[in-house]
Amino acid sequence: MKNTALLVVDVQTAMVEDHPYNETSVLSNIVTLISLCRKKGLEVIYVRHDGGPGDSLEQGSAGWQIWSGIEPMPTEKIFDKSFNSAFRGTGLASYLDGKNIKRIILVGLQTEYCIDTTCKVAFEYGYEVVIPEETTSTYDNSHFSGEKLSAYYTEKIWKDRYAEIISIEDLKSRVIL
Repeated sequence: MKNTALLVVDVQTAMVEDHPYNETSVLSNIVTLISLCRKKGLEVIYVRHDGGPGDSLEQGSAGWQIWSGIEPMPTEKIFDKSFNSAFRGTGLASYLDGKNIKRIILVGLQTEYCIDTTCKVAFEYGYEVVIPEETTSTYDNSHFSGEKLSAYYTEKIWKDRYAEIISIEDLKSRVIL
C-alpha cells in the first residue's frame, strides 16, 4: 500500500552492541520487514539518535551509525534527532505528509523511550501506527527487566490505544505488505 512507510528508529551500532532483550528475534524481524517493504515498494525511513558529546550515540561516532545489519540504501531517507520523539525538530511529519503517508509501521529501540514517544506523537498527528510483534526492544534496568518493559508497553500501553499490534505473519498476509 503506497500510503505506508516503515519507520526504523534508533537501530544503531551502540544500541545493538548493548544487547537489548530478545535481540536475535527483534533484529531478525526488522531485517525481514525492511526486505519485504523494499520488495513491495514501501518506503523505508531511518531515524538516528544523537546523544550529544561524550555519549555512545554521539553524532559521527561509531556507535551513532545505523547498525550494519540494516544499512540504508542510498535512496532511503535518514532523519537525525536529539529528542525521544522522531518528530520533534526533524521534519519527519512534513516529509511523511509530502509523501501522503498515512500509516507507519514502527520498529526499533528503545521501547519505553523513543518508540513509545514516537508512537504517541504519530498517533497524535493522525497517523495509523502499526507495531509488529517482536520488532521493538529495550534493556533491563534497576526496576524492570527488558522483557517486562517490552510486554507492558506492547500489551498495556500501545495495543488498542495508540497502535495496532500485529504478528509479522499477519502483517505479511495483509495488504500492508
